[in-house]
Amino acid sequence: MNLPIFFDKAITTASVHTNIVLEEATSKHVVQVLRMQIGDAFFLTDGIGLKAQVSISAIQKKKCEVTIISIEKVAPKTNGLSIAVAFTKNASRNEWFLEKATELGVLEIIPLQTKRSEKVFFKEERWNTILVTAMLQSQQFYLPKLHPVQPIGQFFTNPAFKKPQQFIAHCMESDQKFSLSAAMNNKEDALVLIGPEGDFTSEEVQQALQASFLPVQLGHTRLRTETAAMAVCSLYNLLDEKS
Repeated sequence: MNLPIFFDKAITTASVHTNIVLEEATSKHVVQVLRMQIGDAFFLTDGIGLKAQVSISAIQKKKCEVTIISIEKVAPKTNGLSIAVAFTKNASRNEWFLEKATELGVLEIIPLQTKRSEKVFFKEERWNTILVTAMLQSQQFYLPKLHPVQPIGQFFTNPAFKKPQQFIAHCMESDQKFSLSAAMNNKEDALVLIGPEGDFTSEEVQQALQASFLPVQLGHTRLRTETAAMAVCSLYNLLDEKS
């Protein structure tokens, strides 16, 4: 049986054989939900690769103290997927995507503000909570990097977002679009742009082409924004699994 994993930034600066008190929410889950006892073991992660095995050393009503047994650094992926997506006005659909993309191991999530997209209200605390929960549920030790909302014009000119593989998925009729499944590989970092309901404008597509993005299609049916984004995450994950 796999040991459960919890999130705690305190282990970033902790050392073996020292004690730390877990955050109140984590303490309650360990003690009141899982009903763990003194001596029981589990893992902690800081979301940037550390994996610490700990055992419970003391229990109080709202506090749980643990002793660190061992700490190791989990190797990061050699390459990974970044996805830039124009979120919809439906908050639940956006949150569903954040959860599932995390489970599939995406490295970066970049909310885009495009001409046709709804105004994105960046809910940093809530969204990061969703990412942490999904990371723990899928037993990973790296949290995706969630960027602030990027206006698409600024996005194209920001060198921090440049990747060896860059794709834009759009719905406009074109003879120049490639199949993403044929064009993308998992040997290099990849970045895929997914447009809003109503798609990218022709000007935005031209901006992408000028910034060396390859136009791609995701199949023969028109997909919702979050469905298209999930299709991309699933494809990259499948390529990774096959290698």
